[in-house]
Amino acid sequence: MSAVGGVMGGMVTFRLVPRGPFSLTASIRFLEGFTPAAYGGSADSVLELAFPVEGSWETVGVRVRQEAGEVTAEIVSPDKPGADLVAAVRSQVERILSLDVDGSGFAAVGERDPVVGELQRRYPGLRPVGFWSPYEAAAWTIIGHRIRITQAAAIKARMSEQLGEPVSFAAQVVHAFPSPQRLAGLDTFPGLAGRKPEWLRVLAGAALEGQLQAARLRAMPHTEAMADLKKLPGIGDFSAGLILLRGAGDPDAIPSQEPRLARAVALAYELPGPATPEQILQISESWRPYRTWVTLLLRVQLEFQTGEITGRPGHARTR
Repeated sequence: MSAVGGVMGGMVTFRLVPRGPFSLTASIRFLEGFTPAAYGGSADSVLELAFPVEGSWETVGVRVRQEAGEVTAEIVSPDKPGADLVAAVRSQVERILSLDVDGSGFAAVGERDPVVGELQRRYPGLRPVGFWSPYEAAAWTIIGHRIRITQAAAIKARMSEQLGEPVSFAAQVVHAFPSPQRLAGLDTFPGLAGRKPEWLRVLAGAALEGQLQAARLRAMPHTEAMADLKKLPGIGDFSAGLILLRGAGDPDAIPSQEPRLARAVALAYELPGPATPEQILQISESWRPYRTWVTLLLRVQLEFQTGEITGRPGHARTR
């Protein structure tokens, strides 16, 4: 939920009003440890984002702060955004930070499930932080097809630096992921093997036609949205699920094709082996309507324990 903003120091600002617990610091820590984001922004609980805005695909720069519980966002670039662009940026930032979801009932999930309650206490205020758009999430799945996650992250970072637009903040320059218009003409790029450039061109066309709009995907029944996404070349069950959860920001879904979730559930619920799909479905019933949020907490705990994504050493379990 957002409040009308204004102009501060020549820049347009707007206020975001979290419903339920929210910690921007926790969001930043998550991004710093999440390989595809490779976030290396400013300190002091300030999040600096650069991304193409859905619809117009104009690149913007946004600085988000949280002070005394109040979240404010400042559009750093362009200098004089129009009202339509401001509204689109506000909506996209809300979705990226899961502030478009009423989280006031999330604590009740922890009351029903003690395992979730412990995770909520361990990671207070952490909500899912999405890819900047379903388009970028889909591009990530194609870039990362059949290669290590760290390799894919390096390629994605180079694409942003070489093909994306730079946004200058006070102490750093952030390169946005290239817009669909730019990828629509992509012939080749170092590290993109096989048909990946072709798949990215098709993806760019779909984004320009509106097929990957977050609002459109969120409004569709889950099975219908999955089927629609799988029409794109290079997008299977796992990729379509990631696009819906991490791109469109669906707050209440289970990534059934995610093997790490099976290990995360086993770790948290002390199962003798990876959780079966049936076990996950049964356990996750009590997580509604925040199943995506709980899976994030489980994945964060798994990464903290194992370091399997970032390659950092895991930590001893503390229960």
